[in-house]
Amino acid sequence: MVNFVAALKLLIQFFMKMFGVQTHLVEIMPGTVMNFWVPSETLKNPSIDKTIPTKPNKPVVVLVHGFAGDGIITWMLQVRSLTKQYSVYIPDLLFFGDSFTDSSDRSPDFQAECLMKGLKKLGVDRCTIVGFSYGGIVAFKMAELYPEFVQALVVLSSVVALTDSINEAICQRLGVGSFSDMLLPTSADGVKALFSFGAYHKLWLPDRIYRDYLVMINNRKERRELLDGMIVSDEDGTIPIFKQKIHLIWGEEDQIFKFELAKNTKEQLGDLATYEGIKRAGHLVHLEKPFIFNKRLIRFLNSLQETDQAQ
Repeated sequence: MVNFVAALKLLIQFFMKMFGVQTHLVEIMPGTVMNFWVPSETLKNPSIDKTIPTKPNKPVVVLVHGFAGDGIITWMLQVRSLTKQYSVYIPDLLFFGDSFTDSSDRSPDFQAECLMKGLKKLGVDRCTIVGFSYGGIVAFKMAELYPEFVQALVVLSSVVALTDSINEAICQRLGVGSFSDMLLPTSADGVKALFSFGAYHKLWLPDRIYRDYLVMINNRKERRELLDGMIVSDEDGTIPIFKQKIHLIWGEEDQIFKFELAKNTKEQLGDLATYEGIKRAGHLVHLEKPFIFNKRLIRFLNSLQETDQAQ
């Protein structure tokens, strides 16, 4: 029987190629491979046995997905709006899509390291990172570890670090035992609950869709370990001093990371950080309000280019 979610993903991949991005596997190190959606024009220099990516010819934007989907599913409504002005790179983080590793390291630091090395191998020298939820934590870590590589950050529905106290407050408020219980559901009802937590507008979908989505959640053991590796103690959850401009975009009705966290995070980040909310949107703000989100994202990205040109 056809899995509708898998069929939809194939259709989305077809359209992404029409919009100018296509997949490319990168060996980060022996035993570790990451899949990237990269600008098609960078893959037009074939050698005898493989395609060698060339350097991008436009400012680079890297879109880093959250935990409930891979790269192209997460950002399917942003690609077309960005590719005219920017070279767009969309990774699948380790244990999502076709990305994998034999390393036992499950920390956001390791995801950030592999992502940076993969982008370097694709010819990227400098970029702006856009991170959603779990991808936002990875994006913050990239900016902290590689300040010369990361020009700026756009983070939506995320925090710098998921501390014990933030984790406990979220689980208690949502009535779940752990992030793993919420993000790695084992039943169709669990998938329904996950969607209800993520969206402000309540969705109605046939039970068949929820069951098909459930089948698509693979690498459960490794993803559970990623979630465990994401949580840090309150003592270790200090905010680094970032050198980049950071813009936070939040759904004002976010049930997972409440909008108050955006305000608090901006205050902790200092003068280089800004934030804005989008009304009548939840955690999945970029999917619920794509036109508004895309407009605000591009406005911030364009402001970075104007600053560079003025210098």
